[in-house]
Amino acid sequence: MNDTWDPTSPGVLRLPSGRLVRGRGLRRALPPGTEPTLGVYLLGHEPPTTPWEARWLRWPDFRLPSDHDQARALLAEVWERAETERVELACGGGRGRTGTALACLAVLDGVPADRAVRYVREHYDARAVETPWQKRYVRRFPVERSYGRADSR
Repeated sequence: MNDTWDPTSPGVLRLPSGRLVRGRGLRRALPPGTEPTLGVYLLGHEPPTTPWEARWLRWPDFRLPSDHDQARALLAEVWERAETERVELACGGGRGRTGTALACLAVLDGVPADRAVRYVREHYDARAVETPWQKRYVRRFPVERSYGRADSR
């Protein structure tokens, strides 16, 4: 089954592999159209319930994930599932934490870590990844084969 996002929908980022992931801010209304299959919510508090599968990654505003191992594992799952499912990443505003997570997905997808923030700013939001420590987190984001990196493209 391949039921991914429409690439022209608001907030949808196309990774170099072709995987599509939607980023959005939870303070804005849910975009019209198809709902996600999986939502990953990057918040300092538990997110509201959704009619679709949802995961919460504790990630306070303007900070980094509280549990780096959980973040790596969850982002690896997002990357894997985005190949065939509609996955969204969201925080309050949809730029800092969401942009950081999207940049980490770009690293998992093969974008060099030192170029991932630029990639997300060019293809998702020009103000994505808001703080110096979020940029550093992306540059240091580990890529291991166990996370399913597409090295054989």
